[in-house]
Amino acid sequence: MSETVLHQHKWIDVVKYRWVWFGLSLLLIIPGIIAMGYLMINSPQHLPVKVGIDFTGGTITQYSVDKDVPNNEVAKIRDNLINAGIENPVIQVLKANNTISKAENIKPSTVISIKTAFKSNDKTSEQKIGSVIKKDYPAAQLVQVSSIGPSLGKELFVNSMYALALAFLGIVVYLSFRFQLDYAVIALISLAHDAFFVLGFFAILGIFFDVHIDALFITAVLTVIGFSNHDTIVVFDRIRENSRFLAKKATFPQIVNASVNQTLARSINTSLTTLITLCALYLFGGETTKEFVLAMIVGIAIGTYSSIFFASTLLDWWRERQEAKTRGAKA
Repeated sequence: MSETVLHQHKWIDVVKYRWVWFGLSLLLIIPGIIAMGYLMINSPQHLPVKVGIDFTGGTITQYSVDKDVPNNEVAKIRDNLINAGIENPVIQVLKANNTISKAENIKPSTVISIKTAFKSNDKTSEQKIGSVIKKDYPAAQLVQVSSIGPSLGKELFVNSMYALALAFLGIVVYLSFRFQLDYAVIALISLAHDAFFVLGFFAILGIFFDVHIDALFITAVLTVIGFSNHDTIVVFDRIRENSRFLAKKATFPQIVNASVNQTLARSINTSLTTLITLCALYLFGGETTKEFVLAMIVGIAIGTYSSIFFASTLLDWWRERQEAKTRGAKA
């Protein structure tokens, strides 16, 4: 059976191209890290991503209009709101899908979303916004007004960070018991790799497309961490099992290659079916969940890549270094 595992058809030699995978990971992560650094320096909250009213506090007022709103009209709306006394309005143009339209009893249309600073029981600002929008779009209909206080937003942000920290701590404890120390450390590096990519991706979206994250984004990151960790454990478990039977007949790189190829179809099939569902949700779901679903799509895609190509080859590289040190000490 051990000979069959070593000589079965291999779809890809992951170890042979490990520096390609390491280089690709750097290309994927470095732009996001630069974007996060830029936002930490230049954004008002000094955070690595742009955060929405869930974390900063504020009011979002949404109006449905019956035609497209080009960029030049968005700038005009912003100027009109400022002239009307609305401070620092943030405007987004959303496409309302049929589900939202039916729920709100409006025709499929465009939604103008206006974020303003939080003011308790502030009906005046709401009236000013309504008059500005209806001046240019007489058929505009109010879709919703949602507010959250700054104190509650800050508390929610702190609790979200606690949730992320506890998730990583739980994974550390589990992996330390389940695997050898080097397996656990590399699995955690792989998780950090995935988390940094997702954060960097949304930092770039925040800079170029003014995308803000909310509490659902934290849920998506936690889900991605769990999904990626599960995928990595499957690969590492196969490497560990094969090492017990093949240690005397094969080198560690050969074992890694065989193990990855044994789990490759399973990893790709699981991720692909999940991604198909998420893509359907992104295309046909509601506007309020788009960032959440996009974070899931990006996170699961990068998690599958890192489990197959990054974590396994990093483990092989680390073991190679350890064996070289052992040979040097004996010599």
